[in-house]
Amino acid sequence: MNGVDTANERELGHAIAAARKKAGMTQQELCMRANLSYSTLAKIERGAIKTPSVFTVAAIAQATGTTVEVLAGIDSGMTPQTPQKAYKTAKNGVSFVYFDVNGVLVRFFQRAFTALAQDAGVSADAVEALFWRHNDAVNKGEMSVEEFNHILAEHIGLPGVSWQDYYLANVDPIPEMHECVRWAADNYRIGLMSNIMPGFLQIMIDTGLLPQVPYDAIIDSSQVRAIKPEAAIYEAAARAAGVEPQQLLLIDDGRTNLMAAERLGWHVLWFDDYRPDESEARVRQALEF
Repeated sequence: MNGVDTANERELGHAIAAARKKAGMTQQELCMRANLSYSTLAKIERGAIKTPSVFTVAAIAQATGTTVEVLAGIDSGMTPQTPQKAYKTAKNGVSFVYFDVNGVLVRFFQRAFTALAQDAGVSADAVEALFWRHNDAVNKGEMSVEEFNHILAEHIGLPGVSWQDYYLANVDPIPEMHECVRWAADNYRIGLMSNIMPGFLQIMIDTGLLPQVPYDAIIDSSQVRAIKPEAAIYEAAARAAGVEPQQLLLIDDGRTNLMAAERLGWHVLWFDDYRPDESEARVRQALEF
């Protein structure tokens, strides 16, 4: 089951908003506890998403202390239960897989530096240096995207900048890994775990830049307010997965990020986006069952 269907999506949104308020949580607090983006929760509550993922509704139900049936207005005594999907465990003990985003599922966002530099008439090096100076703060939710855009525009002499637009226009999906994610989702519980700016992940899923599969957990650094390789983001990811460290696999292109996970007892696999076919084969080999 990919989504929760109700007779009226607005009723689901109202039920979720009521459950959140009953639990004494703001939208932001619920987003943090359920590992959702703010934009996704806001759209669900106002009825703009007709069939939200069952995993999303389940995460909201768990965070608010209710059930999917109650939120969806389903009479569990009258409606047959959908059988639980049987997930596999790999030979090495892995049962949950986290995929990084940049450098694993998409590539070449660095081209955005060149595109923005050309529009501003400055050097790409200057844009890149400015970007990295503030990137961690935005990814940790300490600085808003709007503030970041203002800083970019002010320093490179443009009246306005939308980094999101430059980023989205200059990343390419890695087809081998999109297929791999779909295969993994059929066999394992999976999630995304990314150092990324607020709101980007949901847009990338909605536009197909990321595989459109039912993720069991989405660990967005801007919501967790910690970035890899900080321990807090791995702790949040382990809690969301609900399994022991030795059952987790992180696929990432950053060796520092992988070493941090390995120290916590996770399985890790380094991804080389210059050889995606070879890396994808190693992922499948690591997940043999």
